[in-house]
Order: sequence, then structure tokens, then C-alpha cells
Amino acid sequence: MEHELPALPYAYEALEPHIDAQTMRLHHDLHHKAYVEGLNKAEQMLAQARQDGDLGLVKHWEREAAFHGSGHLLHCIFWQNLAPAGRGGGGEPGGELARQITLDFGSYASFAAHFAAASTQVEGSGWGILAHRPYDGKLVILTAEKHQNLTQWGVIPLLVLDVWEHAYYLKYQNRRAEYVKNVFEIINWADVAERFNASRRRHA
Repeated sequence: MEHELPALPYAYEALEPHIDAQTMRLHHDLHHKAYVEGLNKAEQMLAQARQDGDLGLVKHWEREAAFHGSGHLLHCIFWQNLAPAGRGGGGEPGGELARQITLDFGSYASFAAHFAAASTQVEGSGWGILAHRPYDGKLVILTAEKHQNLTQWGVIPLLVLDVWEHAYYLKYQNRRAEYVKNVFEIINWADVAERFNASRRRHA
């Protein structure tokens, strides 16, 4: 089965004023769609190469699969990580997620400052990522300057923040720090907590 572009779980304008409707249309309908199409193309070409026994371009198509596949996966999480302010978005996490954040980062405020700084300081385009590391149960903050690189094998992404310029430039121009700060008003902590709890159950 081919990969498909998932529908947004809210209207384009639902995240305003933090993220504007025009940015959401471009980001979802064009940028994310391009990742889906690129991933499908790469997988088709790899399947064709295996069938033909001609693997001369396998390096190219593996890179395309990594780039577009990572873009597709992270965007699928990103849309679900957000919710309209006051209607599931914003506030602070609770329950086991909140306890783990305090254990691993000292406090929610320390986590938020670390995550915001890491996301703001990504060089060029990329992502800020909060992930669960199953082998020791810890939460870790990672950054990706190219989303197919600089990961840790085996981590489970829980909260991802797109800081590629297409995610914020129409509204914020070069003010990435302002965009990152405002995204905290629309984080869907229930979704992040669900991902955390599912990862813990799977790796118990």
C-alpha cells in the first residue's frame, strides 16, 4: 500500500493566532504532501531495482527514502502534537509524563527552557524532538538539522517541533524564538502523554 497524506485533525485556522491558516495550508497541503509522494516514489524505485536486479542507484533511492520517510513520519506526529489553544492545546502535562519530565529534567520549567533553546538553536532547518529512550526509560531532547540524520537509534519520538522555515516564516519571518515560544500555547499534551504511555507499555 502506498503512503497517504493524513488529514489535519483540526481546521487550517484552528491554531491561530499562534500558527496562521495560510502557513498551515502550505505546510500540510504542499510540503507534507511532497514528502509522501517522495517516499512512495523512492519505495517504488527500490522495488523496481530489486525486481530488475539493477541496484546501481540504490544509494540514491535509499537516501530519498530516508529523507522523505523521515519527513512524512515527523509531520504525522507534528500535526497530532498540536491542538487549538484552550481546546486541548497549551498548559502543562500531567500524570506519568509530568513525573518523568521532572525526574529527567528537574522540573517542567527546566524542560521547557531546554526544549525551546534546543529547537531555536537548530542550525538551518530541522526539528526539536522530545523522545523516550526505552533501554533506560529516560526522556531525552534531541535536535535534527536534517531530519534523516542525527537521531539516536531506538528512541521513540513523543513531541516534535518543526523549525524548518516553511513552518513559520510567513508569520514570524526570522523570529524563530517567538514561534517556538508560541507553540507551547498549542501543544497537545494529551497526545504526547499517550505516546509516552504506549512506548512504556511496549517496552516494559
